[in-house]
Amino acid sequence: MIRIHPERRRKKAGTRMKYKIDVVRIRENSITLNGWAIGTTPEAKATFRVEDEHHQPVKFKMVPTRRDDVSQIYFKKACDREFGFDIQFPYERGKTYWLLIRCQGRQAKIKYNEELIAKRSSVAHKRMEKIKDLMNMETVHVAMDFWREHGLRALIKKSTHKLQGIDNDYDYSEWYDLTKPTPEELKQQREHHFPCEPLLSVVIPAYKTPERYLREMLDSILNQTYGNWEVCIADGSPRGQSAERVLRKYAERDRRIRYQILGENRGIAGNTNAALEMASGDFVILADHDDTLTENAFYEVAKAINDHPKSQVIYSDEDKLDMDGQALFDPHFKPDFNGDLLTSVNYICHLFVVEKGLLRKVGGFRQEFDGAQDYDFIFRCTEAAEEIYHIPKVLYHWRCHQNSTASNPESKMYAFEAGARAIMEHYKRMGIEAEKVEKGVDYGIYHTTFKIQGNPLISVIIPNKDHSRDLDTCVRSLMERSTYQNLEFIIVENNSTQEETFAYYEKMQKEHSNFRVVTWKEGFNYSAINNFGASFAKGEYLLLLNNDTELIEPDSIREMLGFVQREDVGIAGARLLYGDDTIQHAGVVVGFGGIAGHTFIGLHKAENSYFHRAMCAQDYSAVTAACLLTKKSVFDAVGGLSTELAVAFNDIDYCMKVRALGKLVVYAPYACLYHYESKSRGLEDTPEKVERFNREVALFIRKWPDIIKNGDPYYNPNLTLRKSNFALRDLLKEKIGEPYDLKVYEPFMPEEEAEGEGHEQ
Repeated sequence: MIRIHPERRRKKAGTRMKYKIDVVRIRENSITLNGWAIGTTPEAKATFRVEDEHHQPVKFKMVPTRRDDVSQIYFKKACDREFGFDIQFPYERGKTYWLLIRCQGRQAKIKYNEELIAKRSSVAHKRMEKIKDLMNMETVHVAMDFWREHGLRALIKKSTHKLQGIDNDYDYSEWYDLTKPTPEELKQQREHHFPCEPLLSVVIPAYKTPERYLREMLDSILNQTYGNWEVCIADGSPRGQSAERVLRKYAERDRRIRYQILGENRGIAGNTNAALEMASGDFVILADHDDTLTENAFYEVAKAINDHPKSQVIYSDEDKLDMDGQALFDPHFKPDFNGDLLTSVNYICHLFVVEKGLLRKVGGFRQEFDGAQDYDFIFRCTEAAEEIYHIPKVLYHWRCHQNSTASNPESKMYAFEAGARAIMEHYKRMGIEAEKVEKGVDYGIYHTTFKIQGNPLISVIIPNKDHSRDLDTCVRSLMERSTYQNLEFIIVENNSTQEETFAYYEKMQKEHSNFRVVTWKEGFNYSAINNFGASFAKGEYLLLLNNDTELIEPDSIREMLGFVQREDVGIAGARLLYGDDTIQHAGVVVGFGGIAGHTFIGLHKAENSYFHRAMCAQDYSAVTAACLLTKKSVFDAVGGLSTELAVAFNDIDYCMKVRALGKLVVYAPYACLYHYESKSRGLEDTPEKVERFNREVALFIRKWPDIIKNGDPYYNPNLTLRKSNFALRDLLKEKIGEPYDLKVYEPFMPEEEAEGEGHEQ
């Protein structure tokens, strides 16, 4: 038998082009493909072609992307090459298309139609693909190298993790089964006694309730692990159509269940108020007649009341339940209280708990808001509450059936009109002047336009090093397209070398009285450069802006200014898109990737994000300074950007400092710009740059340890920190609520506490 040397075998195996399509997305009239392709060397370049079913060329858009993960596997290093691609082409349903990839004289041809895409998207197919990936020759070679370097035991451990990873694409029902309380935990809850055991009044308005659904709701209450509760049901069904027979049986079975037959429909608000009048508990829980509760729902509420005695409003996460009550889907893992998100959508919804004294203070449900009566009620409760507490666990199953707003929003248009009125009333009570509240990206999603107070000067600060064409695009987009024009431009010249740059400066200063260039003569320090620019600002507000941005939405500055003019807001950020109309920034979550990262990176602007979060105004812990509007008074109060953070996380740190003042950081999605992504700076590709980056990461960790350890309050501990798309935690890689292991940065920690160290609110 002839033996082939491993290196020779590898060379032979590596003569073929390699590629993979990671994601396929069908939209109304287009297909988007995300993947990668390589040859035998990093220099080999792949070309692409799209054909229709008649093999005629189809026009397509292709954006190259870096795939360091691919180059690390196949070339053992991060190469300065773009092996990845995003390809988008027109698509007609029912037709077939082909993607052709050529590299080094070889060609791959991949077929696409609805049937094949659906098949390839299935969990079973994805698992099979992962098995194939584990069994290919390249994987074998990598494994052999690992064995030689680290030993058999290490290889077995790594292989086990790989095999376990086959099942890490959970569907929600699988994930829920893995995370819900065990029978042992439920038993312990039933035996547990709290120092304070409040009486919980479950208030349920009923109207023509299907008996089966009512039984399931009541059974879910009877199965609770916490026992100090009462049920108060007011049935407003027409005579002869009430659920009295079922209610009587349950009331006879358990005295804690009480009901009254109203004999008439008083509307949603009237029926709920009748049930509220029956409540004698310390806290009131709102529930619908056809939904169900988890067994631990009341226990978690009682625990929250004991752990947070000042809490007057409590809410939990939720999911949806199908008609048959068999399948759970569409979990909504919510942030801690987020006032601006609440004005964009009723994200709180279920489970909602309110202290009885607060309820008496704000009053019950209001008839004029029927359809959004709970939305109006939640606003009034959260406005007046001393403390609002969020339980980051699914405690409520919201049943979806025909004509339910949970599954078909258009079925209750009146509800959304009432919701808009509830938002406007909220603004009036809060002393916030809003011009209008209108439909956002979908029904039930709202877009508020605030009234601009006066015509304040905004100082636009743009650091620049050469790239005068990019700078011109940026500046002219604001000058020519923005509906807000009281702007001054302060360009901070930062060691440019090209003559055309200085010629451009001279030309613009002659033509525009509001265009000024100031010169930074020291080395690159993003924080110091912006602070320097701000020192020349005459405006009441500062707009920190990258030179590689371009205005898309004309009202962008007005959108941000509407938020920042509020007393409670210190910063507003914008939605930023790459040149291919995918998201570059839609808010920042502290903890993403270990430290902080942008949300929904790579999602197309037209795609639905997690509960439409990318298109909802909301509070975040931070936004990017690539486009950041802030009060100059706030900027000065916190000492501007921290100069010890020369490159990394200085904008996140600034946001954290502003939040420490008690001010909000708001993401304004209707403020939208292109961000062509740091053309003026190079990569972190030298040992010196890498060391500096690590030092700055360590400093950020030192300054803001609580949020790193405890999690971002505007995110949710059930969602992953490894991706930006709000996916479920991969339970094989990360525990719920567990932060990244950041021990790698400990050697870079400063010996002394950083000056001006901050602490989160």
